[in-house]
Amino acid sequence: MLVVGFPALAFATNCYVVAPAAGEECLVVDPGIGVEQRLAEVLAEHRLRPAAVLLTHGHADHVYAVTPVCSGAGIAAAIHEDDAYRLRNPLSSLEPALVAMLEQQFGTRAAWQEPADVVRLTDGQQLALAGLDVDVVHAPGHTEGSVMFALPGAPGGGDASGTVLSGDVLFAGSIGRTDLAGGDPEAMTRSLSAKVLPLPDDTVVLPGHGPSTTIGRERRSNPFLLELAQRA
Repeated sequence: MLVVGFPALAFATNCYVVAPAAGEECLVVDPGIGVEQRLAEVLAEHRLRPAAVLLTHGHADHVYAVTPVCSGAGIAAAIHEDDAYRLRNPLSSLEPALVAMLEQQFGTRAAWQEPADVVRLTDGQQLALAGLDVDVVHAPGHTEGSVMFALPGAPGGGDASGTVLSGDVLFAGSIGRTDLAGGDPEAMTRSLSAKVLPLPDDTVVLPGHGPSTTIGRERRSNPFLLELAQRA
């Protein structure tokens, strides 16, 4: 499995390109702010053709470029049904000062257009896209419709049993914040307990921000998972 990840130009949001191999169709996960040029370079370098865009949740820093990416390739955007409403205008939830900062940084007015084709995902749904099998794991807490995308195997043909694109559910050493609109600390606790902790230790975790990790490493060192383990 070929996985290329790179940070967006704002908020260091990780955008991932996932494919069975070079020269194949691929999935684009979480195209954030200003990723278009780097994404085009990755697609050209590895001769990849986007088949769909997958969104771990609907915050602006994870979906900002979804419409140009989808319209440019003629593909759909897939998001959990509980976060689909956010695609109507994710900029509306941002503070005016933050929108102004984005406009100053990129030299253009911050604008939004909803993707023309939006696929609404459900928990446990199994997707067969771009020659890949992807399981949709609903893990609310950061937002109502936060999901993780689970795939068998590991990047680069490693020995791990699986890979999880965790969005803002789980980071290396931390978890997603729950104090924003739609966040729920109790839901996050349930998601971590029921959806994250049961994963095998060798599962590779590709988070929405920061470096990759493994479930085993987080089980041993992540203070939020350690606290849950102590409660059990």
